[in-house]
Formats: sequence, C-alpha cells, structure tokens
Amino acid sequence: MKTKNEIAKEKICGEPEECLAVVLPVRDALEVLSGRWKLPILIALSSRPKRFKEISKDINGITDKMLSKELKDLEINKLVTRTVYDTFPPTVEYTRTEHSHTLI
Repeated sequence: MKTKNEIAKEKICGEPEECLAVVLPVRDALEVLSGRWKLPILIALSSRPKRFKEISKDINGITDKMLSKELKDLEINKLVTRTVYDTFPPTVEYTRTEHSHTLI
C-alpha cells in the first residue's frame, strides 16, 4: 500500500525526468532568494527606484556592508538593476527588474 506522500509525488511527477523539470526551477528560485535580507530588499524596491540610504532606512537592522553585498548578489542574479547617474556626487539608484516581479 502506498503512502500519501508517494501518491502525491506520482501525481506531481510520474517519471524522474518530469520530477526534475518541476523541482529544479523551484530550487533555483529558493537559492536565489535565500537569506535573511533578499526578500525585504525586493519588497523595499517594489514601489519605486531607491537610493542606497533609502533602502537602508526602509529595512530595520541591516548593516551597510550586508546591504551592499545583498544588492550585488541580486544584481548578479538579474533581480535588481543598478543605475549610476553622471552627477557630482554620483547618484546610484536600484530598481527591481521584470524578472524579479515574476518571483514575488
């Protein structure tokens, strides 16, 4: 007799290849969004583009070093766009990408 988990697994993915096709995108999304700060950063950027200090003020408890690291990670994963304006002093804005809107 099959357990409930085995029956549910068969309904989701009949063959191992089908199961991988379902699980891999979820695993990739979880890996990209893992950590304490990535989701709060994306939520802080959901309303409009913001500068570094605006994001820092919106997220209680994050250090500038950690915010900088997480923004770089999000930029590498194409969830955030960093725009540098030619002003003095330089102005940098962060914006969510269209791809990030599909995740959360």
